[in-house]
Amino acid sequence: MEFAGLAGHDLIEQGLRDLERGEETIPALLVSIGAPRLRRLGISVPRALPSAEHRLYALLHQIEPDAAHSRYNALLRRLVSFERALECAS
Repeated sequence: MEFAGLAGHDLIEQGLRDLERGEETIPALLVSIGAPRLRRLGISVPRALPSAEHRLYALLHQIEPDAAHSRYNALLRRLVSFERALECAS
């Protein structure tokens, strides 16, 4: 499936690749959060990471404690933007 041109496609594509390799990264955790909806939209999501919401926040807090909350919310907004763009494109 081609995602180029959709808002947030870069993060989603990277997250799918990271999940395929079994890596726990920010993009992989983000895709894991969105996995149910992404699957309903026709995207084959490799095994999602459990407790992704908590793990993503913890990872962001580890990297930059003072900005973890705002970065977490910004990432979720990018995920939702991608999902909505994909719905409109379908």
